[in-house]
Amino acid sequence: MAKDKLKFNSRTIHGGQEPDKAYGSVMPPVYLTSTYAQSKPGAHLGYEYSRSHNPTRTALEQSLASIESGNHALAFASGMAAIDAVIKLLSPGDEVISTNDLYGGTYRIFTKVFAHYGVKFHFVPMGDIDEVKKHINNNTKLLWVETPTNPLMQVIDIKAMSILAKENQLMLAVDNTFASPYLQRPLELGADIVMHSATKYLGGHSDVVLGALVVHDSELANRLAFIQNASGAVPGPMDAFLVLRGIKTLHVRMQRHCENGRIVAAFLKGHPQIQKVYWPGFSDHPNHEVAKTQMDDFGGMISFVHKDSSLEKAVSIVSSLNVFTLAESLGGVESLAGHPASMTHASIPKEEREKTGVTDGLIRLSVGIEDSEDLIADLAQALG
Repeated sequence: MAKDKLKFNSRTIHGGQEPDKAYGSVMPPVYLTSTYAQSKPGAHLGYEYSRSHNPTRTALEQSLASIESGNHALAFASGMAAIDAVIKLLSPGDEVISTNDLYGGTYRIFTKVFAHYGVKFHFVPMGDIDEVKKHINNNTKLLWVETPTNPLMQVIDIKAMSILAKENQLMLAVDNTFASPYLQRPLELGADIVMHSATKYLGGHSDVVLGALVVHDSELANRLAFIQNASGAVPGPMDAFLVLRGIKTLHVRMQRHCENGRIVAAFLKGHPQIQKVYWPGFSDHPNHEVAKTQMDDFGGMISFVHKDSSLEKAVSIVSSLNVFTLAESLGGVESLAGHPASMTHASIPKEEREKTGVTDGLIRLSVGIEDSEDLIADLAQALG
């Protein structure tokens, strides 16, 4: 069977991959080299300089394209470097419509970096498509979607956004970090660009920082590759190797993340001291029906608020956890807990955060792949 016809679980292992041509190595070697010998000027074996290309990075990019159902992928030094490359497609005067509930680092680079170069950003609740339509004008060039969103797990209808983008000749970029391609493949739903912080579920072991973009269109891929090379925010070969290794177990890890996520979400929703739980798998979650349609499961990311929604109570809870580790990031095999207002979303002004529901009492969990009974016991003692 051709490798491009394989089902998803097989593509995580074999997609875009071939044994190394030199000695038949099953895993690609880590090519720790900055440059490559040429027999005469311009005569080489496809590689000249590792900022432009590296064989280990190429293997990763081929895998990324395969699991996201794309034709081209580009790896970057971080998720933020990947976002930076997308916005560099724009010009001063262009406008972007973005999800209003989004990662603090994305908000920061939009408002504190690119706004200074004349790019205008609108942050709107994208669950309401009419609200998005109100902000489209002749200067609009890009729709930026996070789904599920960080940290309130809002679900945005990618197919509806795709139709809207095409009607108005806009690009649609989707941050697929929270879902991973195991749960959701935005290119199949009409997106033009998929972005990942591969640091998270794709790497899966909290040991590497890396970002990625995946696209269908060759011209768009070439434009992004020019920016990738010219700006130079590329990952090293060891980082590429680690993410490629992580992808090979993505499907089995995500199964457990989803199983544990369902159990933890149900526990929190049934706990007498919990005021609100944000998880797309609940039937009363906003856009749950959309989540059922465009996602294959509901993931392991959960946010919640205690009935005592004070900053002090939230800090007390996350500081009392033992199995969950209080730390930035998400998507690793270990369970993590975070306090968005003071950690991942601290760069967003308090009044802007609270408009979307990111209050001082909000706690975010990245549910890992430990035994679910241990996770429940840990949460119970911290809440107790």
